[in-house]
Amino acid sequence: MSARILHGDATKASDWERALLGEKANALITDPPYCILTRRRKGGDLRDKKDKKIERGPLRRFEDVREYRAFTAEWMKAGAKFLKAGAPMVVWTNLLGKEPIRTVASELGWGCFRGEYVWGKRTREGNSGEEILRVVEVALVLTQDPAPPAQVEDPAIPWAVVAGYDDEEEGARWGSHPSHKPFSVLEPLIRCWSRPDRMVIDPFAGSGSIPLAAARLGRRAVGLEIEAAWAATGQQRISEATS
Repeated sequence: MSARILHGDATKASDWERALLGEKANALITDPPYCILTRRRKGGDLRDKKDKKIERGPLRRFEDVREYRAFTAEWMKAGAKFLKAGAPMVVWTNLLGKEPIRTVASELGWGCFRGEYVWGKRTREGNSGEEILRVVEVALVLTQDPAPPAQVEDPAIPWAVVAGYDDEEEGARWGSHPSHKPFSVLEPLIRCWSRPDRMVIDPFAGSGSIPLAAARLGRRAVGLEIEAAWAATGQQRISEATS
C-alpha cells in the first residue's frame, strides 16, 4: 500500500511538482471545496455562522459563481500539466459547481463529459421499511478523448452508489471532516477510472479518504492538503493503515 499526503496548496504548481517528484499522474480524483456561496443579509453583512461544518474549519465559501470559477481555473491550470495524456479528471462537486468545473476543464482540454457519478446519501430511515436518500454531491468524470465504441463484453460503468456519510465509522474516528467520503462510495470510482500500480493524485486530500482508498485498491497515491492539521491527520491515518 503506497500513499502519502503533503501539506500544500493545490493552486501552486510548485506544490504539485513537490508531491509528484517529477512523475505525472495517471488519474486526478479529488474533492475540492464546493461552490457554496457566502450568506449575507440585505445590507451586505455576513449572516451568523450556524453551520457546524464552518466551526470545524475547512468549509470555504465564495461570493458568487464567478469567484468559484476563478478558483477552479487557478487549481486546474496549476495541475493540468502534471497529468499524463489520457488521464481522467474525476471531480466531486455540488449543483452550483458543475458548470464552472466543466467549463474550465473543457478549456484545458478535458472537454469530454463522460457522466455524473451520483452519491445517494442515506440520511435516515423512514417508516414502512423505506429509506430517504439525498443527492447533495456528485463526481463529474471528464476526459480528453471520448469513450471508445462500446463492446458487448465491456463491463458496465458504475454511475451511482447508496451510502451514509460514515457507514464505516472512519469519519468520526478521524475528526469528522465535512468532505469525508466512505470507502464504499470511492471504491467504484477508483476501480473504474484508475489502474493498479498507477499514480492517482488528490490535490484536496482533506483527511485522506481518496488517497487511502486508492492505496487500498493497489494504486499509488499522493495528496495535497492546504490545512496543515488535516494533512497531518490524513498522513497519520495512512501510516496507521499501512503499518
